Amino acid sequence: MQFSQSANQIFTECIEYYHTMDDVDDSIQNPYPEKSIAYYLFLKNWIDTVQWHLEDIIRNPGIDPVEALKIKRRIDQSNQDRTNLVELIDSYYRDIYKDVPVLPDATINTESPAWAVDRLSILALKIYHMQQEVDRKDASPAHIESCRQKLSVLLEQREDLSSAIDQLLDDIQHGRKYMKVYKQMKMYNDPELNPVLYGKSEK
Repeated sequence: MQFSQSANQIFTECIEYYHTMDDVDDSIQNPYPEKSIAYYLFLKNWIDTVQWHLEDIIRNPGIDPVEALKIKRRIDQSNQDRTNLVELIDSYYRDIYKDVPVLPDATINTESPAWAVDRLSILALKIYHMQQEVDRKDASPAHIESCRQKLSVLLEQREDLSSAIDQLLDDIQHGRKYMKVYKQMKMYNDPELNPVLYGKSEK
């Protein structure tokens, strides 16, 4: 089985598992062995799925401002968790392929494997929720047709992205490409780098 096929199956499994509860406060029950790539993929999609629904909640025009601020801070933390996990997955792959001889004409890809997987995880969520719109019984025919067309594009996009990820991993495995792990160095969460935070602490 190609990596992307396995990843897409895990993402779908995770999304469907979340929606059996449909509660952003529920805790994850990861069915895969800890530190396995399947474990990381399930956890990655869980973070994305919970954040997807937090983003929905915070856009409620009637939301209490205090509650909205709490959710915004949860989203900020979720983004940091997501970034940390992407970097962990890239480190996982770099370790796997560390002994592969790099060909003299090898090139670096514009996107690392894990950041491509990040997009694949989000794409799985878009497909799931667009399918929900297509299946709505209370929507107009025009709405359903519009969503059906969008779903078709999303499915094609998943096919293309899946193929590109598999090709990238194959290229790395055979030395045609090499990878580096660049830390994102997000500054807004760091009390030593965000002027608002370190300015406040100096007062």
